[in-house]
Amino acid sequence: MSLKVSVIATVKNEEHSIHRLLDSLAAQTRPPDEVVIVDGGSTDGTMHVLEDYVVRDVLPLRVLVRPGTNIAAGRNAAIEAATHDVIACTDAGVRLSPNWLADLVRPFEEDSTVPLVSGFFLPDPQTLFETALGATTLPALADVNPRHFLPSSRSVAYRRETWERVGRYPEWLDYCEDLVFDLRLYELFDSFPFVPQAVAYFRPRPSLRAFFRQYYHYARGDGKADTWRKRHFIRYVTYLVVLPLLFALTVGHSPWWALPLLTGAAFVLRRPYQRLRPMLARYGLLDRVRAMLWVPIIVVTGDVAKMLGYPVGVWYRWRRRLPSRHLLAAQ
Repeated sequence: MSLKVSVIATVKNEEHSIHRLLDSLAAQTRPPDEVVIVDGGSTDGTMHVLEDYVVRDVLPLRVLVRPGTNIAAGRNAAIEAATHDVIACTDAGVRLSPNWLADLVRPFEEDSTVPLVSGFFLPDPQTLFETALGATTLPALADVNPRHFLPSSRSVAYRRETWERVGRYPEWLDYCEDLVFDLRLYELFDSFPFVPQAVAYFRPRPSLRAFFRQYYHYARGDGKADTWRKRHFIRYVTYLVVLPLLFALTVGHSPWWALPLLTGAAFVLRRPYQRLRPMLARYGLLDRVRAMLWVPIIVVTGDVAKMLGYPVGVWYRWRRRLPSRHLLAAQ
């Protein structure tokens, strides 16, 4: 008997992007046995699009409406409603590679003890800014150490038992819910298969303002979940202590103090520029220069957004007396 798989996702106000996911699911070489989508209370035409796919019977699609639910609660509701033991999780708006589900499911079929399989994700930029943003903020496959890669819920599959052992998605988090889910996975399981060819392509944020909001919310989620303390501490020390000190020494004492500044900037920007270079092949010289100028602006904008968002999340956790991730790990 072949393995049955349920694909789940959450949506909210995805009228103009949800067709990318649904069309790519319909085109899978290994069709899903079931697709369960939870709508968190869309106010645009998302439900009309979903209902049209149901009527046309393009997919074995079921749609649940749960107004007011966040992503974590929506995923949990979709998994609860799913019929099958193996759950493949993705997001609205992504475009899945044709073999995405077949590649994700194969390790389960080959080994009944596999708890989880991680796919990969790549940017699908539509503009020059989105190209620069994708290269700056997203890892290339060459950057990934499979043993330490944190699966994205854009492209991951797990058994229902795994989801239950991890403690489900944390519904008290509106952002970073999959990060906490991943960290619990690593606390419970030594390793699991990484299948980089199971790719979910997604579009980066279309503007610097939208990117700022995204990273502000991510960092606020870090503060709520008590994750990445060291990373945030290093960022504060760098921007509030090291950079002002080096700038003051450069201006007040010797221009040679600019050398550490330039060296640090080169170290930070080196990898984004390496990822950006092949992505600019279709652009002319002027656009290539513009994209390269976007990179340091994106880096600084993201860091500022994180420094503003993190203490808001920490204050929320203290005020609500939420447990730290370290205490959650012991439960």
